[in-house]
Amino acid sequence: MPILVVGSVALDTIETPFTKVDDILGGAASYFATAASLYDQVNLVAIVGSDFPQEYLDFWRSHPVNLTGLQIQEGKTFRWTGRYHMDMNARDTLDTQLGVYADFHPSIPAEYLNSPLVFLANIQPELQMEVLAQMANARLTVLDTMELWIMTTRPQLTEVIKRVDILLMSEEEVRQYTEQASIVTGVRQLLSLGLKYVIVKQGSYGALLFGEDGTYFSAPAYPLEDVIDPTGAGDAFAAGFLGYLSTVEPGPDDRYAVDDIKRAVVHGNIMGSFTCADFSIGRLRTLTMEDIKTRYEELVKCSHFDPDWLLVRR
Repeated sequence: MPILVVGSVALDTIETPFTKVDDILGGAASYFATAASLYDQVNLVAIVGSDFPQEYLDFWRSHPVNLTGLQIQEGKTFRWTGRYHMDMNARDTLDTQLGVYADFHPSIPAEYLNSPLVFLANIQPELQMEVLAQMANARLTVLDTMELWIMTTRPQLTEVIKRVDILLMSEEEVRQYTEQASIVTGVRQLLSLGLKYVIVKQGSYGALLFGEDGTYFSAPAYPLEDVIDPTGAGDAFAAGFLGYLSTVEPGPDDRYAVDDIKRAVVHGNIMGSFTCADFSIGRLRTLTMEDIKTRYEELVKCSHFDPDWLLVRR
């Protein structure tokens, strides 16, 4: 079941307390397309400059990633430079050069229009709305955003939220948008906008799922000894989430079963954990479905507990 992703493709320079790498593949759409292609075909919509390395195009073409919607224009590819703290959950943006991305407007190729699953990666809300206008028949739409859009384009972001099925936000973003100290209260406010689900990303602690029907699910993160680079982990989460859903059929009402949504969240956490194991898409390049299966089984073991907790006095 094809998945449409619209987002950024970039060249990143990343500093950690231990090393620095220059001009590696980055951007939300890059991480998503690479990770989700392990499950099914990905239809990519993005823009790059004439300086974009051919090796990445060749890599995607060797996988089920459709590049018909990738615009290649004369000029520089979007570049981002960031520095991580010793706490890898915190980072600083040092430089952003938009390049050809400054004039990007997503145009959905005709062959993409029947994609049932849509991921609106972290781009300007007005661009996300342009995509929704072209994908009116999508079965499931998932939205990602960030603090910048919450602070600078809140009205436009709100209109996008009202038109999608699932929203991804970090705890900090939920608090910023809703102005509520309680995540539960904030999520309830978000659900009132018409969302089916809100997924709260908690980084190295996992993710929380909240549903309009009262569903609540806490999915633990996979415990990692070494975190090399968490860049793109949130985008890989979305890839695991939608990637898994691309392999299952919805019900007769075209809605996915709650249990499948829960499994999808676990797949999201798993994909995010693999992304952190190397810079850029390094670990995703060699990832197999057997790797995912093994990690899924490990998470089941470490998070399962006996519901029969009452002790019987003898």
